[in-house]
Amino acid sequence: MSSSGVSLNKKDYKSDQDVRWCPGCGDYGILNSVQAAFADMGKDPAKTLIISGIGCSSRFPYYMNTYGFHTIHGRAPALATGAKLANPDLDVWVVTGDGDGLSIGGNHLIHALRRNVGVKVLLFNNRIYGLTKGQYSPTSEQGKMTKSTPLGSVDFPFKPIALALGARASFVARSIDIMGKHLEEMLKRADEHEGTAFIEIYQNCNIFNDGAYASFTEKAVRPNRILEVEHGKPLIFGAERNQALRFTENLEPQIVKVGEGGVDAGDLLPWDVHNPNSALAMALANLDEAQFPVPIGVLRSISRQAYETGVTSQIAIAQERKTETLDELLTGGETWEVK
Repeated sequence: MSSSGVSLNKKDYKSDQDVRWCPGCGDYGILNSVQAAFADMGKDPAKTLIISGIGCSSRFPYYMNTYGFHTIHGRAPALATGAKLANPDLDVWVVTGDGDGLSIGGNHLIHALRRNVGVKVLLFNNRIYGLTKGQYSPTSEQGKMTKSTPLGSVDFPFKPIALALGARASFVARSIDIMGKHLEEMLKRADEHEGTAFIEIYQNCNIFNDGAYASFTEKAVRPNRILEVEHGKPLIFGAERNQALRFTENLEPQIVKVGEGGVDAGDLLPWDVHNPNSALAMALANLDEAQFPVPIGVLRSISRQAYETGVTSQIAIAQERKTETLDELLTGGETWEVK
């Protein structure tokens, strides 16, 4: 039920626009999860704003029956910051991609994260430029052969959640386009968070980078290749729940056997998403996907004042000090006379 008291369902968040992503694109699954989560949370479409930049993912606002703003390349976090400051009661979401958010928009993204602006950032990561037909992106692996790197990319890629942690984001999570229920849960957790919530979503581009995540998303291998991080629980995974990830004193990752012939589950350190020290979360974010399970879930969620709260407070103080005239404000402080 929305804040206006009207009961809404997933269909109420679908716009009248035809969805024009490529058939089979992972964006469809993400759109479905967002609409379902918004219905469960009872979001008021009239008080919800989705802002995007440029790219396949950035068509998102067209397909949501909320307010939307399809902006310019990489600038969605900056515009979202302005919208949230202008109207702190507005529910602001940013939809971006690995190219839009981490290349031309990287500077805007990291500053929104460090400021802790009360917006929710969904970064679709398909490790390719899809809209411009298959060039390598900031998250493409080294050696990636594309139209812009015919001999293979020499760039070292970003790990988006590690970047977010480095920018001191207060909420960092990861999910996958095909894991709808898990993604819905991450969206709800992000919505509850005060300040910036950052969710990296692994998304398959079946045209220009098909199968980028198949090594851990295929049903046959998923239980042994994906680690679902849960607060208060050890990092246990595997089809038989008999494997665990732990870190040495030097934060080197290790896979250990749990149970008979291995360590006892009670001896494993439970994950603490509220740990003010982000070192363990950073170690988890930087795992080598070829050697270790891929973590999904909430890696970090700490309490910190939202940026707009501090700004609003300063505005209130300034309004109480209305003693200067306009001339006094313009000529006050240090001034120079040009002759």
